[in-house]
Amino acid sequence: MRADLSHEIELSPAFHDLDPMVVVWHGHYLKYFELARCALLQRFNFDYLQMRESGYVWPIVDLRSKYVRPAHFQQRLIVRAQIVEWENRLKIDYQIRDAGTGQVLTRGHTIQVAVSVATGEMSFVSPPILLERLGVTGA
Repeated sequence: MRADLSHEIELSPAFHDLDPMVVVWHGHYLKYFELARCALLQRFNFDYLQMRESGYVWPIVDLRSKYVRPAHFQQRLIVRAQIVEWENRLKIDYQIRDAGTGQVLTRGHTIQVAVSVATGEMSFVSPPILLERLGVTGA
């Protein structure tokens, strides 16, 4: 059985995350995605430092976000990150929802590709180290 490839964090938007309309500015949702992504990757001991140490960096080459409902100051949010592709690229789906009601506020995904630190060239398949860390070798 494969490991659970998802992770959730809880956070509350700070005052400085608000826009003039007194809701969370759209760009901060991407920061929330990033926080959940890092927490997820840390579970597999493959956060950004470990990626670089393995000889690869993983830039984001595509990012999508769908804003369903606004988030507000000090609203308790659950941010879920889930790895859904890993063979040729790393695709992570996100969902931000209200912690109390479960109501979905935002959905999105990021796509990252492996780039060799040594050569600067993109790999068209995910390096074996990623598959090993995720526990998906031979899956």
